[in-house]
Amino acid sequence: MLDHLSFTAPQPRTIAGAKGDWELVIGLEVHAQVASKAKLFSGASTAFGAEPNSNVAFVDAAMPGMLPVINEFCVAQAVRTGLGLNAAINLRSAFDRKNYFYPDLPQGYQISQLYHPIVGEGAVIVDMAPGVARRVRIERIHLEQDAGKSIHDMDPTMSFVDLNRTGVALMEIVSRPDIRGPEEAAAYVAKLRQIMRYLGTCDGNMQNGNLRADVNVSVCPPGAYERYQETQDFSHLGTRCEIKNMNSLRFIQAAIEYEARRQIAIIEDGGSVVQETRLYDPDKGETRSMRSKEEAHDYRYFPDPDLLPLDIEQAWVDDIAAAMPELPDEKKARFVRDMGLSEYDAGVLTAEVENADYFEAVAKGRDGKQAANWVINELFGRLNKEGLSVETSPVSAAQLGGVIDLIASGDISGKIAKDLFEILWTEGGDPAQIVESRGMRQVTDLGAIEKAVDEIIAANPAQVEKARANPKLAGWFVGQVLKATGGKANPAAVNDLVARKLGM
Repeated sequence: MLDHLSFTAPQPRTIAGAKGDWELVIGLEVHAQVASKAKLFSGASTAFGAEPNSNVAFVDAAMPGMLPVINEFCVAQAVRTGLGLNAAINLRSAFDRKNYFYPDLPQGYQISQLYHPIVGEGAVIVDMAPGVARRVRIERIHLEQDAGKSIHDMDPTMSFVDLNRTGVALMEIVSRPDIRGPEEAAAYVAKLRQIMRYLGTCDGNMQNGNLRADVNVSVCPPGAYERYQETQDFSHLGTRCEIKNMNSLRFIQAAIEYEARRQIAIIEDGGSVVQETRLYDPDKGETRSMRSKEEAHDYRYFPDPDLLPLDIEQAWVDDIAAAMPELPDEKKARFVRDMGLSEYDAGVLTAEVENADYFEAVAKGRDGKQAANWVINELFGRLNKEGLSVETSPVSAAQLGGVIDLIASGDISGKIAKDLFEILWTEGGDPAQIVESRGMRQVTDLGAIEKAVDEIIAANPAQVEKARANPKLAGWFVGQVLKATGGKANPAAVNDLVARKLGM
């Protein structure tokens, strides 16, 4: 589905070391919480912010004799995500036990999918600039259960455990090492978030931990990455370190930058980078060692005996595919193609699904470019200033569309429209009724406008001579007429009359 797209790949990020240049190689494991009201293997609620340990079923608490039961909706959400990432859907997948000490996972193991994931290979196009994009390959997406939360700052001698998150369904989206810089890594996570929010499979709330990333970073000399691409031999690349649980795009970039420079310094000093798991400290702006990096065999994976392999029918997948919404890349292309918008404006309008829906409601049956100007410049500008979102906008799409209709009909000018927008923002109401009740309709009576033009010209003979010598000064008369009429005179009519009266 991506072969028809034409773009130039951005250059890899190069960092100058003391002894030479180095390039970055980055791969990400993004953990996205499945948008579902119930957990992956129990009926317990996934609602955020509940009292500690209140959303815990017997299965989540690992009570004796309790067996997991798969949540079909979570499976459908994983399939939907795979389709949205142009990935292969595996009709047969299976769950494995990952044995690892989780103090906040009562089972003592995590149910995941190592050997047979539900989603196979796919790809994402990450836009960096108009005509410049990175194609990031997806290796797999697997379903797994989340762990709980350990709390260490409530008591000086004890730690507390909240199991509300235990068993919540996660999709782990594993990329190939195709990302070549910090900005690309952040843009990739943002693109995944955007796609999943369009699909409704993850709300993308990074602050609540619903979307977080493990970032694998390594460095290599220029040319080594190309040899890896030719051979798929990882020995051409440097030793990677994994930075765990990043839930901020800004911190992802800062952590990669620091970690790359740390590795370069080690290598150039004659040392070797140790493959390990690290944490990022945003206060100090540095990564620090957490533990040595485990391999798959360290977790003693084996098929979960309590869960049968997951067999799904192609017809079921086809039904999900048929109900897929229009995705951001497709929507952006349509805005450019059908509405004549610029790539930039279309990108701004499609960045969030709510913004795109609002714009489409405003633009329906109206001029797309004019609608885009009002939504981006007036509405988004004011929302940003007030710290609001489209969902909490005081001006609805119907109201803003009404303003545009009044401009198109000639009832109001652009200046009056801005005054009307301010009234709608602070007071609400119906745009047409406000214009009528407050006498805001623009003057289109040529006789009345001509009278005002004649009066301004007669009162300013010196300015008339200057304007005839320099036609650019005619704008002064237009401004005076609009001022004299309270901004209600039709600007086009004023321009025509001033030019005619001044003999231009």
